[in-house]
Amino acid sequence: MNVSLPDQLFEELGITGSHAIAVVLSAVGIYVAFLLFVRIFGQRVLMAMSTFDVVVTVMLGSVAGRVILGHPPTLTSGILGLATLFILEAVFGQLRSSMRVHKLMNSPARLLMIGPEIQEKTLKRSHITIWELHGALRRAGVRSYEEIACVLHEPGGGISVLRRGVPIDPQLLTDVAGADRIPAEFLAADETADDHRGDHRQA
Repeated sequence: MNVSLPDQLFEELGITGSHAIAVVLSAVGIYVAFLLFVRIFGQRVLMAMSTFDVVVTVMLGSVAGRVILGHPPTLTSGILGLATLFILEAVFGQLRSSMRVHKLMNSPARLLMIGPEIQEKTLKRSHITIWELHGALRRAGVRSYEEIACVLHEPGGGISVLRRGVPIDPQLLTDVAGADRIPAEFLAADETADDHRGDHRQA
C-alpha cells in the first residue's frame, strides 16, 4: 500500500491525540518529580562542579527527554513537551513569589564558611567537598581565608562569596539558615533597630 508524501511527513513530524496527552502528562510528572528530588536531596543536585556531575546532568536530561517525548519522538511532540515545561515554569514561578510556597519548594541558603572557619557539618550536609569549596573561592578571586566574611550555598545550587571590608546588610541574610551566627563585625548596623531605639529614647 502506497503512502502519500504528506501522510509520511505527518507520521514523522506530527502527533496523535493520545500521544499529545501522554506528552503533556509525562512533562508534568517529570517536572514535579524533579522538584521533589531537588527538595529531598538538596541544591547540590543543581550544581555541575565535577566531570561526574556533568555526566549525571546530561543523563538526567536524556532520561527526562525520553520520558516526555515517548516513542516515536516527533517534532510536534518535542514542541508540545517544551511548551508544557515552559508553562509549568511560569506557573511555579508565580507560586514561588509566595514566601510560604518558596520555603516549601526550596531549601534555604546555608553557610559554608563564617569568616575563615569552614562549617564542616554544613559542608557535609550540602554534599560539597573541600576541593569544590576551594574551587569556588578561587573563581571568586579569593586569595586567603582571611578575606572572607561568609560563603553561602544558595538555593539554586551556586556558591556565593561575601568578602570582608564592606559590611553586609542584614536584610540580605534573612533567608539564610544560621545567619545569627555571623559576627556583628561583618554586618552593617541595623538602621531599623537604631530608629526604634531612638524613638524609645525620645519617648
